[in-house]
Parts: sequence; C-alpha cells; structure tokens
Amino acid sequence: MSEFKRICKLSDLKEDFGIRFIVDDVEIAIFLHKGKVYCLDNICPHQKSPLIFDGYIEDDYVFCPAHGWEFHLETGKRKNNANGIKTFETKIENGEVFVKIEPKELKWNL
Repeated sequence: MSEFKRICKLSDLKEDFGIRFIVDDVEIAIFLHKGKVYCLDNICPHQKSPLIFDGYIEDDYVFCPAHGWEFHLETGKRKNNANGIKTFETKIENGEVFVKIEPKELKWNL
C-alpha cells in the first residue's frame, strides 16, 4: 500500500537545484521549479546512474549530468517518449514536503 512519507522542509529546497533522498530503499530526486515541487526517480535508465538530482533544469526538463538524457519534471518522459523515469506524487503540508512511496516488494522464488 502506498503512503506519503515526509521528505524535507519546503524551505530546504532551492529553485532549480536538486536534492537526493533515499526513502524505503527508493532513490528520489526532488526539485523546486517555478514554485512547484517535483519528485522523480533518481536513477537514470541510460546507465543506471543515481545522478538525476545533480542535473540541470531547462524548459521544464531535468538533464542527467552523465550523458544529457532529459526527463520532463512532471511526467518523467523524455522528449522522444522513450525510456522515461518514474515520478512520485507530492504534497505540501505546513511547510513540509511529502512524497507518496510504493514499498518495494521482494519476489522470492522458492
């Protein structure tokens, strides 16, 4: 079952700069862009690099600093709609940022 988890204070975020968080073993990149908070998977599908948080933002896209793959902040999709990344629902309450996380399920073959 998905639930919202507190990530940080809204005041911890700087416009167009990312921060990396790990919540329940999930890597998250969080950005404040044009006054709105966005949470995306921090792992770039290109080479599985956990660097999205360190990317730069241009035209509502975050660009992976490793090789320049771009991902839309709201949808996680690439401009060509290939190999997008997951986005996470967020909410702000009393100056705190919360993100909705789906717990990882381990599927063991016995």
